[in-house]
Amino acid sequence: MLVATMLEVKDVSFRYANGPWVLHNVNLKIEDGERVALVGPSGYGKSTLAKIMAGFLRPEKGTVLLDGKPLSKGEYCPVQLVYQHPEKALNPRWKMKYSLKEAGVLDPEIMQEMGIREMWLERWPNELSGGELQRFCVIRALGERTRFLIADEMTTMLDAVNQAHIWKFLLRHADKKKLGIILITHNMYLAEQVATRIIDVPSINKISVRTEDL
Repeated sequence: MLVATMLEVKDVSFRYANGPWVLHNVNLKIEDGERVALVGPSGYGKSTLAKIMAGFLRPEKGTVLLDGKPLSKGEYCPVQLVYQHPEKALNPRWKMKYSLKEAGVLDPEIMQEMGIREMWLERWPNELSGGELQRFCVIRALGERTRFLIADEMTTMLDAVNQAHIWKFLLRHADKKKLGIILITHNMYLAEQVATRIIDVPSINKISVRTEDL
């Protein structure tokens, strides 16, 4: 039987240290090349769901499937996550060139498209701005085996110029590689501009009390 190529969250529930449920019985399917926005108020587990889909957290119940098989993080997870704060995602002891080399992504064409200057490669993370660092984080996530990229409030802290540049590049790259995009945001305007499908997270997360109310 032919299995559709997709990322599937199946009956996933999660809580931290036996506390209240952050996610409860969440089901979600995202096909290759699809752009999906997950929106909703704080406290409904959007970022927790992102970490589970990328393999950083293990659900207490349920599973994450890729092409019908349990997602295995292994050496390189085909679901990559880009966080809101790039300075927390990069090793401060590595120069930028080594950060890209370690991720196996040193494509000059991609770096040029993203607007990365050659002089930046020899700098440390603390010598670059937030927008410059986030460009490196996006490129690091675009390895040959990446199938889905999760952008968790990825450009929220950046100015309008950096936001536009990063998103234009990423959407062009996604179309070329048939890369699935999962956008997590409070910004409905951005969701409408980027996504082909918008999902209200409270409608798929059956928690009775959101974490902000605790």
